[in-house]
Amino acid sequence: MRRWQRGVLILSAVALAAGAAAQTAGTHPISGRRFAPVMGYPGADWLERAERIDEEEPDLALNLLQIPKGASVADVGAGSGYITVRLARRVGAGGRVYANDLQPQMLELLQRRIAREKITNVTIVQGTVDDPNLPAASVDLELMVDVYHELSQPQAMLRRLREALKPGGRLVLLEYRKEDPAIPIRLEHKMTVAEAKMEVEAEGFTLTKVDESLPRQHILIFNANAQP
Repeated sequence: MRRWQRGVLILSAVALAAGAAAQTAGTHPISGRRFAPVMGYPGADWLERAERIDEEEPDLALNLLQIPKGASVADVGAGSGYITVRLARRVGAGGRVYANDLQPQMLELLQRRIAREKITNVTIVQGTVDDPNLPAASVDLELMVDVYHELSQPQAMLRRLREALKPGGRLVLLEYRKEDPAIPIRLEHKMTVAEAKMEVEAEGFTLTKVDESLPRQHILIFNANAQP
């Protein structure tokens, strides 16, 4: 049995007890995980830090996802567009990137970025706390990089994300490993595989792959279950 599978069993054993306490604001009602605060507009510089290349290896992450030319993808919680522009190059002129964020200031930064880099295959989408506002059955891949743990309405958001996936589409979370105390990120901005599996699978997904190739983050790949 793998380490993350043992973690799922342990977390499942305490889920019922955690559920009652988790009804308070700011915690997940299934796992009991406390939601992290959203990184505000002043934090945009952190998204663009030079150290991010070594700490997160974003290009390796996207290589591992094997995103084909012509794909339709969603960068959910796109922020200033650090990942968006990389996705836009990968899907090419025949593809489409929906760059979603909750904060208008971040979307303004993103708009200026794609204009400066003359990128034409990005659609900017203003989301809400419980809806990414993506077209139904529109995307092959939904990617959240260090985002899911900040969702204040994760259950509602996952339901809408599931509706936006094409048949066979993937939901991918990149999250800092809470299992590793040596990773220098605040605890509420990390997730265990067990937490992610429990929360996301409750909304009609199945965890199909856990990739630990990155220096500090899990790559968690989910597929949507067939509609009943």
